Amino acid sequence: MKQKSKKSWLAIPGVQTLLASLLCVLAGLLVGFVILCMIDLQGAPAAMAAILKNFLYFPRPMVALQYFGSTLVKSSPLLMCTLSVLFAYKAGLFNIGASGQYTVGAGVALYLALAFRCPWYICLIGAMLGGGLMGALVGALRAFRQVNEVIASIMLNWLALYCVNMLLNGVRDGSTTYTKPLHTENPAALIPSLGLSGLFADNRYVTIAVPLSVLFAVLVWFVLDKTRLGFELRATGLNRHAARYAGMGEKRNIILTMFLAGALSGLGAGFLYLSGIEQWTTALTSVPTMGLNGIAAAFLGGAHPIGCIFSAFFIQHITSGGSYVDKMTYASQISDLILAIIIYCCSFVFLLRHLMQQAMLRRGKEA
Repeated sequence: MKQKSKKSWLAIPGVQTLLASLLCVLAGLLVGFVILCMIDLQGAPAAMAAILKNFLYFPRPMVALQYFGSTLVKSSPLLMCTLSVLFAYKAGLFNIGASGQYTVGAGVALYLALAFRCPWYICLIGAMLGGGLMGALVGALRAFRQVNEVIASIMLNWLALYCVNMLLNGVRDGSTTYTKPLHTENPAALIPSLGLSGLFADNRYVTIAVPLSVLFAVLVWFVLDKTRLGFELRATGLNRHAARYAGMGEKRNIILTMFLAGALSGLGAGFLYLSGIEQWTTALTSVPTMGLNGIAAAFLGGAHPIGCIFSAFFIQHITSGGSYVDKMTYASQISDLILAIIIYCCSFVFLLRHLMQQAMLRRGKEA
């Protein structure tokens, strides 16, 4: 009787994705370290250590724990934007408009909170609807007029930015360009902590948005892989003509996909600004990078919702760590440069995974 050969752990798709992602991150960090050495050879090791340490840069455990909480707070909206990009990608669409949908979500949430003094849950619903409608507009242009979603999203991103700036201009804090602080103007609009702040040295910005973002990642995985809706959306993305032949409403599915993707980005903006950790500035002249970073996090996470949880945290970890680099030697944008290199390397994740699969197939044939 012929015995079955044991399957190598390297043949597992999840392991291949993890290894490919780690290789891309290491390659990006190596190139970044070389650039740091070119700027200042002696200070390069300390600068790279500060970026990688982030909150561990602080020797006091309580302070480090507090800054760790702040990193998690900023990771939540990034994760939501990552899920937005991923959701559209799984349905055959490239949602480069996550930044615009995020912007609209922030504008709606803050305006409801400051102008109408709505509670936090109403503001979150408004942020979801605002981002969703922005995404649905892109989907409608694609479905009915065959306008490429990338072109439509890029144009609408800037439209969203300047419209939100005008909208929030009426709720500015005095003569500044920033919106009024929520903790003084409308504390009811702040997302509740439910005791989570106590776990991070009384960091008041740590709210239920952190676990909610993780729950949304699980929900996206469940919808895409375990439901009929997810199957129809993925089928439409693979071949819209075959989907129509099978009785699926391909136009409806395209619009619905972009609506749900936009809702995730808008909700991410609500998670950030309704935590009170940041205020919107109407002097902003470029779309927030949160949505663009979500593209990198989606591919770094292997285009899997669970993997995106860790990739989103890592990217935010690097971004936050850049603030501890010696500004007398390095520019404040040095962490953004290193992050950009890592993002570029992330484009090779699927290529590396494909090469691993081909190598395993050749090994199997030789055996």
